[in-house]
Amino acid sequence: MIKTPTLARGPLLPYCLSSLRTPSHVLAITGRYRQPQLYSTDSRTRRRIHGSSTRSSAPAADRIPLPASSPAGGLPINGEATPVSASSTLGPAPLSVLPLATVLRSLGSTTISSSRVLLPPSLAIMSMLAYSDQAILNPDKNPFLRWFLKKTFYAQFCAGENATEVRRTIDGLKDIGYTGVILGYAKEVVLTDGQTRDLSSCGEGPMAEECIRNEIIPWATGTLETLRLAQPGDFVAIKFSGAGRQALYALKNRLPPSVHLKKAIDEICDLAAERDVPVLFDAEQTAIQAGIDDWTLEYQRKYNTKPGHAIIYGTYQAYLKATPALLGSQLAVASKEGFTLGIKLVRGAYLGTDPRHIIHDTKADTDAAYDGIAASLIKRQWGPVLQQDVAFPQVSILLGSHNRESVCKARKIRSSPECAGTELAIAQLQGMADEVSCELLVAKAADKTEKKTGQTTTLCGEAPRAYKYIVWGTTKECMKYLLRRAHENKDAVSRTKSGRDAAWGEVKRRARALVGLA
Repeated sequence: MIKTPTLARGPLLPYCLSSLRTPSHVLAITGRYRQPQLYSTDSRTRRRIHGSSTRSSAPAADRIPLPASSPAGGLPINGEATPVSASSTLGPAPLSVLPLATVLRSLGSTTISSSRVLLPPSLAIMSMLAYSDQAILNPDKNPFLRWFLKKTFYAQFCAGENATEVRRTIDGLKDIGYTGVILGYAKEVVLTDGQTRDLSSCGEGPMAEECIRNEIIPWATGTLETLRLAQPGDFVAIKFSGAGRQALYALKNRLPPSVHLKKAIDEICDLAAERDVPVLFDAEQTAIQAGIDDWTLEYQRKYNTKPGHAIIYGTYQAYLKATPALLGSQLAVASKEGFTLGIKLVRGAYLGTDPRHIIHDTKADTDAAYDGIAASLIKRQWGPVLQQDVAFPQVSILLGSHNRESVCKARKIRSSPECAGTELAIAQLQGMADEVSCELLVAKAADKTEKKTGQTTTLCGEAPRAYKYIVWGTTKECMKYLLRRAHENKDAVSRTKSGRDAAWGEVKRRARALVGLA
């Protein structure tokens, strides 16, 4: 049985640390509530909790079957299962692996983020706490405020304030089934409007020295520390805009990085290769994205020399109409030059700031582009969305998606024998889309048993490597970081109704179980 770690943040941690795995790979749940209810083919009708659908009966795809060889009666507190017929029993609801405190905190955060009424004032309060000069409103100076935020907001989304907390958090996530984390550093260089307008002044003279000292060096130092905190198999995410004015000027004008910035990036990539911790170059706003794409390709050429295993990943946004052509051209370059292309595929989050005409006209168009690109990448075959006339290159894939349907499609494709060699991971943001993440964990446990028995019972195919994207830093730094991301990704943040519905459904399921009605 896996030992449940004890973390510094106490019982309100947002990580599924009360999940234990028995020797037979049946999930055992501990916590303040009793034995979670299993879905059964002869049980009463239930509402679907993975989305906003109000149909009365949950379809089979929403229920995770336990392998036929697994003892599946109750999910026991003491690690001993009560055998019953697996033919009549399906596995636990995905969120049953989470402690009640985590479910309630998720319900609170998604209720706010999915509400047009609650989200704006909540962001205003966050902004006041993140940027106020008053000690009473500064979480790094007010012990009570810091304690409250660390038990609520911070615990929901962040990894820790120091190396000890971060490592414990990562270990805790891995202990409950996650392959690893995507770790980001919360502290960023934030420029004034005047500095942003006068980017060219940082190229030489005293201003250049100031940019190097106050912007590039702190960014590089924080990124290197993040790489040291991560473990082999984890990822580290970086934003080039965090390096300040020299980076923004070069990216905006599609120039190579300055001498000092190039030295910093090289040092980061060298350490990533040495520790086998892949680096994700995050996508940013359209004004600088073309420059990021240029830099990404250059660093992939240099570091992605191992077939099928990338150290440098670029981020590709499926909601942009130009993404299939861009990705296709970079795949063609990788094919001709013989390096592995690292691909982080996301739908895109800058709907509120990117020019509308460069984005797909409808969500259905974006979904089709995302699923079509993902299918071609996993199969390593050109298709109707990705089209080129060269051999398909080696790829490493990270799918960033909160969409259950897309995740399920990718798993089904990946489970076919011809796709077995494709390096694939799937990630969601920490504190969000837990109904998708935990379903991967339940499926992963089922996969282990299936490999022993030779039987296949999972409905969405093989469970790939599962990750959570999480940031670390002080309480105030993390609030600033998450506030900036919330403003940049406001449209995406507001589309969290499925997570809210899933958390509410789990609360009701546990309440029914508590009074013996489930």
